[in-house]
Amino acid sequence: MASTPNIAADNAAADTTTAATPATPRPHLDRLLAQARAKGPIPVAVAYPCDAGSLQAAMQAAEAGVITPLLVGPKDRIEAAAKAANIDLSGATIHNTVDDARVAAAQAAALCRDGEAKALMKGSLHSDELLGAAVAKEAGLRGGRRASHVFVMDTPGFDRPLMMTDCVVNIFPDLMAKRDIAQNAIDLAKALGIETPRVAVLSAVETVNPAIPGTVDAAALSKMADRGQITGGIVDGPLAYDNAISLRSAQNKGITSDVAGRPDILLVPSLEAGNMIYKQLVYMADAEVAGLVLGMRVPIVLTSRSDSVAARIASCALAVLASAHK
Repeated sequence: MASTPNIAADNAAADTTTAATPATPRPHLDRLLAQARAKGPIPVAVAYPCDAGSLQAAMQAAEAGVITPLLVGPKDRIEAAAKAANIDLSGATIHNTVDDARVAAAQAAALCRDGEAKALMKGSLHSDELLGAAVAKEAGLRGGRRASHVFVMDTPGFDRPLMMTDCVVNIFPDLMAKRDIAQNAIDLAKALGIETPRVAVLSAVETVNPAIPGTVDAAALSKMADRGQITGGIVDGPLAYDNAISLRSAQNKGITSDVAGRPDILLVPSLEAGNMIYKQLVYMADAEVAGLVLGMRVPIVLTSRSDSVAARIASCALAVLASAHK
């Protein structure tokens, strides 16, 4: 097995336009990777990895020592894609299927259901095809909560990893969906070693205003945590982004809170809001992100062609830690 990759170095190598620029340190993602490697690699079913990008994602995570890839799809296409990109598949097992993304996704989900795989990973198919196979009744992977996505962000100048949810799966979640989104994120934070995660429920303002429904949901979520309907963390909201992130801003506005200015998790009111915030942090604040879908019987890794090597490996590391925490 190859030596342990360094997240920052891998990220710099992936960006040839800044080859002469020193790599941005990624201490939080490096620590996450070390935690996952200590748990040992887990078998991961990779659905329909029929292009270079998805095969590289799986094999790079294998080289990092965090997963053992089970490549599920048409063997001829997988091997041809690997040969064309000069990718060594010797550390993977191929589960041959017909050349149909939905069939491959269903077979990958079945491997998870039957205990042969501990996590599910996206190959070269659409996210909705993979998630559709995972939530299908016959897959047997539905959990007791709504599925949701969590990003873990390593942002320069921020002294700890910052989690954000849900920027990918739930478009306009209602109150009970947000309850599940919060609980999924808290459970992941605990898997990362955060003993009592702090959840900031975001809105445009920090006071309850019936004209802004998100503020009402935020206040309800805070009380639900007080009453034990959300467990394991401290939940407060509504909080505007500035006083959620900045302790000085919270103090200037006279906000007394155990969460304001020191959150571990940002819970956004909608997919649109979260998607814009996380992309601003990535493209304007040089954040690196790992992500995972939770709430199912196994974690699901949704990699993108635009993801860096660092993000791919870190997302698989998240799956290892989430799987071990179940």
